[in-house]
Amino acid sequence: MEGTNNGGDLLTVKNLVKYFPVYSRGILLKKIVGYVHAVDDISFSIGRGETLGLVGESGCGKTTTGKALLHLEWPTSGQIVFEGEDATKIFTNGSPERALSMRRNMQMVFQNPYGSLDPRMTIYDIISEPFRIHNNVPRKQWSERVYALLKLVGLEPYHAERYPHEFSGGQRQRIGIARALAVGPKLIVADEPVSSLDVSVRAQILNLLMDLQKEEGLSFLYISHDLSSVRQISRRTAVMYLGRIVETASSEDIFSKPLHPYTMALLSAIPIPDPEKKVMRIILPGEVPSAIDPPKGCRFNPRCKYATDRCRAEEPALREVEEGHLVACHYAENFM
Repeated sequence: MEGTNNGGDLLTVKNLVKYFPVYSRGILLKKIVGYVHAVDDISFSIGRGETLGLVGESGCGKTTTGKALLHLEWPTSGQIVFEGEDATKIFTNGSPERALSMRRNMQMVFQNPYGSLDPRMTIYDIISEPFRIHNNVPRKQWSERVYALLKLVGLEPYHAERYPHEFSGGQRQRIGIARALAVGPKLIVADEPVSSLDVSVRAQILNLLMDLQKEEGLSFLYISHDLSSVRQISRRTAVMYLGRIVETASSEDIFSKPLHPYTMALLSAIPIPDPEKKVMRIILPGEVPSAIDPPKGCRFNPRCKYATDRCRAEEPALREVEEGHLVACHYAENFM
């Protein structure tokens, strides 16, 4: 199940930027000597009931993008529109009540199921804490709601009295999902939710997310470097490289006919469970350039065998080369 776009866009991101300052070393005074271009002018949308996969190498800005949407990392600039409202203005200048209301609709499942749960709190306390913060469930209904959420994610009511260290990684991730669902969100940012889990457990968590999408009508931003899971769960996929989105299309098109050289290299690394079938692996030369001083022109040009002088001088725009298929490459038509 891949999610379908029902009723238009739930979230629209326009020209999102997040820079982190780099300071010089000093005993008494620190001076900004540069910026890490973690997310650099990206735009995308997520429909109602849709899953958008966001993929790329480690350090390309995927997690920072997810955190910036929820203002867990404050964006440097850009606009985040949620259900037609400017979430950036609400988080920046709106009342605490309005910001809290917005945050209820946008929740996150964190990457590390071992570090995202407070070891001193019982599972009941962890899942019921959002009720206290958001005041969205009457206190006398807390127990009933906690047990319902545990059942929804495949756990038992008696698990509520246990502590996080008593659970496996897959169970902890289920608890993290239950906590995100506690406030009835419409969008969940799932940041590498299966990366630290065994293969068999990964399938269980992915099936859980897809079942929840069917039952609750949720939208997901699914962040991962596991391309196989992205293909399974996402209707559309966006590919990031060094803070920029370089290709966006339906997952079917991304995986069957990629049009950006970086996407081609990523897909060539997917293992094929057939020893008789040989796959030509594309090995990219060199290392990922520094995000403090990204290359001029196309950011992928130092590692691209197709790069020309134009690529080194002129940054390609993310443009539509086929219906619904956007590519940031001057020569994308050559790969069609």
